[in-house]
Amino acid sequence: MAVQDRSTQNESTFTVVVAAAANLGIAVAKAVAGLVSGSSAMLSEAAHSVADTVTEVLLLTALKRSGKPADEDHPLGYAGERYVWAMLAAVATFVGGAVFSVYDGVHTLTHGEDLGDPLASYVVLAVAFVLEGFSLRTAVRQVTAEAERVRAPFARYLRLTPDTTVKAVVMEDSAALAGLMLAAGGLLGGQLTGSGVWDGVASILIGALLVYVAWVLGRSNARLLVGRPLPARMREIVREELLADGHVIGVVDLTTLIQGPDEVLVAAKIDFRDLSSAAEIERACERAEARLRARIPAVRRVYLDPTPGPGPDASGPEAGGPGGPGVRR
Repeated sequence: MAVQDRSTQNESTFTVVVAAAANLGIAVAKAVAGLVSGSSAMLSEAAHSVADTVTEVLLLTALKRSGKPADEDHPLGYAGERYVWAMLAAVATFVGGAVFSVYDGVHTLTHGEDLGDPLASYVVLAVAFVLEGFSLRTAVRQVTAEAERVRAPFARYLRLTPDTTVKAVVMEDSAALAGLMLAAGGLLGGQLTGSGVWDGVASILIGALLVYVAWVLGRSNARLLVGRPLPARMREIVREELLADGHVIGVVDLTTLIQGPDEVLVAAKIDFRDLSSAAEIERACERAEARLRARIPAVRRVYLDPTPGPGPDASGPEAGGPGGPGVRR
């Protein structure tokens, strides 16, 4: 299962706030160290942290705006707005971090650089590694708890989770730790050889890493914006619960839609027994909705439509055809 329930909203907010606070302080320290040492990799890392800080601000905006209740203008709520802001965060990662890092690395390779004292950079890298590690640990603990709650492997849950805010923090912090090691390698290579080539290559690799993160996050949010169903195993659970009632013969058509991390819509055409009365069909729909919400707490909206199955007498009004009952919940 890759859908969380509403109780994780505060956890996601805390995770993003921790990441934002860590990245803001790290960005300033990296920029100072980069200017002192003359390291393009350190300046690229500063741009990386600035981009991450902007990303977290956008993710906090996403969390706040997507939590607004449904109203007359938005009857299905604002959950989808989370993915709009998360998409903008992915763009910020690409433009603010990746483009600058690649440009700075290419500029260093073509024009060279004057290497200063790298001591300040090493100190900043060490402190940043600790802070980024703490931020990543916070995000990983949340994802691990959610994955265990739905009995899914960590990697699969992270890949399929509709909570792209936490997914963004995990990926960006992981990229940040990798970027710190690349920056340290560039500094060390330049210190040992006296050549800025190592620093330039490290800067380009940091940019390439950010391009990958931006692409993965952008693709995840695009899929959810377009409309993504529940995973196949969860769709089978929905089908099982619908078929569990004695008045139901079959599920003619089933549509599920993830509207947000804790909001799922279920719509189905149900073939009821021909002899079931309208009252019995209504009660069966009520029971099915209750079972679905008990089994999958993220299910918020259930629409069930009595529809004739493919049998030979499916066109009569008793089978739910023209003139038959239509019940929506």
